Amino acid sequence: MIALLYGVITKCNSFNSLCKNLQFLENKLACIGMPELPARSTLSDGNCNRNPEVFEKLYGLLYEYYAPIIGNEVCCFFKDSEGLKKIEIIDSSTITLFGELFKGAGRNTINGAKKGGLKIHTKLPLGGFVPNMVYVTEAACNDKDFLGQLNFQPNTIYLYDKGYVNYKRWEEIISREAYFVTRLNKNAKFETIEEKVYDAVDYADGGLISDKIVELSSSKSTINLRLVTYKDPESGKVLKFITNLFEYNYMTIAQLYKYRWGIEVFFKKLKQNFELSYFYSDSSNGIKSQIWIVLIANLLMSVIQVMTKQKEDFSTVVSMAANNMTSYLSLIGIIMQQRPSKKPNIRIIQLNFFRKTGGIFAEKGNTS
Repeated sequence: MIALLYGVITKCNSFNSLCKNLQFLENKLACIGMPELPARSTLSDGNCNRNPEVFEKLYGLLYEYYAPIIGNEVCCFFKDSEGLKKIEIIDSSTITLFGELFKGAGRNTINGAKKGGLKIHTKLPLGGFVPNMVYVTEAACNDKDFLGQLNFQPNTIYLYDKGYVNYKRWEEIISREAYFVTRLNKNAKFETIEEKVYDAVDYADGGLISDKIVELSSSKSTINLRLVTYKDPESGKVLKFITNLFEYNYMTIAQLYKYRWGIEVFFKKLKQNFELSYFYSDSSNGIKSQIWIVLIANLLMSVIQVMTKQKEDFSTVVSMAANNMTSYLSLIGIIMQQRPSKKPNIRIIQLNFFRKTGGIFAEKGNTS
């Protein structure tokens, strides 16, 4: 874990680079129980054979331990006339692999080849930095299967896109006294029970087109839901939202769905700040382990950013950590420090640069 954390934070782009750079940590890890570095073959075998569930479990324990500091679970509530409702966002992101170890998404190319890939399914509290649930599958796995992994909580609003259409799970959400907002597929069949249609003049520049109560049917279930058709004033697109929130204003429904895009910021942050373009193993275990290590690194860096009261943005915190991995100085202390504790002796530093030749900055007659 220590070796992989070092690799993903410093963004070592090969296993050889990782092993070489780890040598700078020689004799510096005794304080955490590593008096010496493992051999390259030992590290390679461990990365290949270690069950990734070890790191998945560790991520869950770390999230539980640091949840009070991160504050995910206390700032994601929406207040209405009935009280507080928690809001959670569900989405996935695909990580492309060069090999076909995992089944990739999409159609095959003309020559029949297709890159493999993994999909990270996440559940993120609104406004949060760290997902409270992660599920890693092959890229070809259907998004709606992730809904089967969730234990829906009452008084919680779940926001997700139309890739998660699953009528049976929608029925379960309703039965658990929870709520959801999502988009309706174009080919969805329904019967209108009640309808309010508005004049085109009212929504020409954006606004509510229609507000319906509809009945959706499948081979196994029938449910009544609210269908809001809305024209976005900025893009001009006509969007159809399906929800079981019957009492809310249409603008609230549209705004709730807009909040869903917050999870895209998380995925972008993950891919930009940590090594996910190169994997240190071509085994299934090694690839999944690295993804979990990246998630752990994101959690730890988010904790540091919160503890420093967000004095620096996330990418700066990661960059500072990456460039000073061999230092014993406190990262939190450096970030919180407004200015150096004392003025450095520039003359001594400059003499050290030119110790052998004296150099142009050395004092006259001093060749040390």
